[in-house]
Amino acid sequence: MLLALLWGTMMVGAATQVVLPTDARIQYIGRINFTDSLRPWFSYPGTQICVRYKGSGLAMMAKPGSGYFVVALDDQSPRKVFFSAADSVLTIASTPQGGRHTVRIVLAYEGYAKRPEFRGFYLGHDTQLLTPPRRPKHRIEFIGNSITCGYGNEAPGREYGIADSTENHYITYAAIAARMLHAEEMCVARSGIGAYRNYNGRREGDTNTMPQWYDFTNIYDSTQVWNHDNFRPEVICVNLGTNDLSTPNHDVQLYRQAYRRFIIHLHEVQPQAHIVMLTGCMLVGKPLDEQRAALDGLCAELKGMGLPVHRFDMEPHDGSLGYGASWHPSALQHQKMARELVPFLRPLLGE
Repeated sequence: MLLALLWGTMMVGAATQVVLPTDARIQYIGRINFTDSLRPWFSYPGTQICVRYKGSGLAMMAKPGSGYFVVALDDQSPRKVFFSAADSVLTIASTPQGGRHTVRIVLAYEGYAKRPEFRGFYLGHDTQLLTPPRRPKHRIEFIGNSITCGYGNEAPGREYGIADSTENHYITYAAIAARMLHAEEMCVARSGIGAYRNYNGRREGDTNTMPQWYDFTNIYDSTQVWNHDNFRPEVICVNLGTNDLSTPNHDVQLYRQAYRRFIIHLHEVQPQAHIVMLTGCMLVGKPLDEQRAALDGLCAELKGMGLPVHRFDMEPHDGSLGYGASWHPSALQHQKMARELVPFLRPLLGE
């Protein structure tokens, strides 16, 4: 990292061009607030910034403290970079051999607290941006909780707690499935969130659940309503219920009612989309039986109303592939979930 930072410093000194976030050659994927067009900010993991360029590389400008991003350069192994409180510029791509390259910068963690901002690029002295890459063939939206975020999927084991450093959305089942399906992914997810109550919440239900925040660009920020025309998915995968039902004192009927309202709302704002109601890999025993029964019945009811809804169950994890933090799925478990889900989604995408 030290060499990268030194190279970044030299590149900034020799830069011939600063590229602002408003440049049309920058491709954005995800929910981003452009109220300040020179400092767009975002909170959902999986939000992407993508560019094609020719030359020796580029550096990214961001608000200090913007946290962890995954950088995927061409076919190289993805790597993480970290904007600490002392960092406002980091090297993103170093290609001294020149040539044409594509780089994707993906928010790795949940940014609702740090509110990361993208502030543009510094280009190397011989570097220029090219037209944006062609967007993927398909579009999928994933709505969920910590499983979809990637909570603790880089932690060494279940005894570890929450940490931005061990959360990596790029290696979640959602991101992997999207890449396997050649789909543009939008993630709308928050750890601990539910459909009617959040983790260990009140039996009668909570505020700040996913249905409350879904129609805003960023969670916990009501200043900008999201324009659903900005992203029209062919498929929406909903993975909510683990937090509603995993702890005692829940009401499965209230869960079903809130989930039903949310699915109907999703159909209202995205009438073109197939909606897949998922169960995750973390529930077991009675709570899992309750969730499956509730969603099976709801799916049958909504199908009878003409809604394009579907059901899919992830196989519960058993530890054979290890655990992430706090019993969450490991990186290997996420790969398994993606392999389970992709064959189910292919026909919904017309594949």
